Amino acid sequence: MASETTPLLNLVLATPPPLTLHPAAVYLSSLTSSSRRTMEKALNVIARMLTASVESDALSLDWSKLRYQHTAAIRSVLMEQYSPATVNRMLCALRRVLKEAQRLGLISADDYATAVDLKRVKGDSPLRGRLLKPSEIAALLSNCKNDQTLIGVRDAALIAILSGSGLRRSELVALDTKDYQNEYSSLLVRKGKGGKSRTVYLPDGAVAALNDWLFERSNAPGALICPVRRGGHVQIQRMTDQAVMTILRKRALSAEVASFSPHDFRRTFITSLLTAGVDVLTVSRLAGHADPATTQKYDLRSEEYKRQAVQLLHIPYGE
Repeated sequence: MASETTPLLNLVLATPPPLTLHPAAVYLSSLTSSSRRTMEKALNVIARMLTASVESDALSLDWSKLRYQHTAAIRSVLMEQYSPATVNRMLCALRRVLKEAQRLGLISADDYATAVDLKRVKGDSPLRGRLLKPSEIAALLSNCKNDQTLIGVRDAALIAILSGSGLRRSELVALDTKDYQNEYSSLLVRKGKGGKSRTVYLPDGAVAALNDWLFERSNAPGALICPVRRGGHVQIQRMTDQAVMTILRKRALSAEVASFSPHDFRRTFITSLLTAGVDVLTVSRLAGHADPATTQKYDLRSEEYKRQAVQLLHIPYGE
């Protein structure tokens, strides 16, 4: 990468500044935990590309020295290695870091403006993830119920909420008991993406699983879904996103369900509602999408569904 651009001298910081004065650190601190991991990974990739060193990362790079010839080269190399959606996400992180560098007085307004003057990468990315079959979700829940431990009760509630509400795992672990209204079968998502709140509703099966968990957990204030320690002791504290991933992987292995990601519950939730005929605007509101076009990207309905939809049309040929 370095050989394809103007020589990159002194890009690695000899003495890193305080985090409050480091543009990458300032940018990353403004994000939610899940977004922070994604964007920090993107910045680390760019840093390693620029320095040709696997030891470089977002906090070791002097972002203020980047100019248009560097950012244009970054865009070109990323396009060869990643999908359009991933490239645009990585370039977004790059732009935001340079914006913080400009705000901190580390780069002039003119140099910033030219450095971020990069066209969005166009192109369709292949659909990611997969849909979970109803039989697979049933197998996961059955595996939890057969567990006959408090962990099994907790995991059943976790899976039922994810499959019945389409929550992101970061939204799930941020829920508190006060956010659940049994009377309305609702959950108030206070810390959605972009800091937006919304109310989601649970189907009866998910309500039953959650109530079983709360019977064991109690209604004590704090995190709704909690760790369970040895001896069946519930610890009222928040779980991590990674803990949710670990739980789902263990349950999938035990229930002999093919590999899936936590986000596949969200894809399944959205696709199932669209298949049932729910309008895309309502689905987008339940999913917490600001733009219904984003919701449509989650639509994994098959070609057979589209073929059947066309058969609803009546063409009066030969009548």
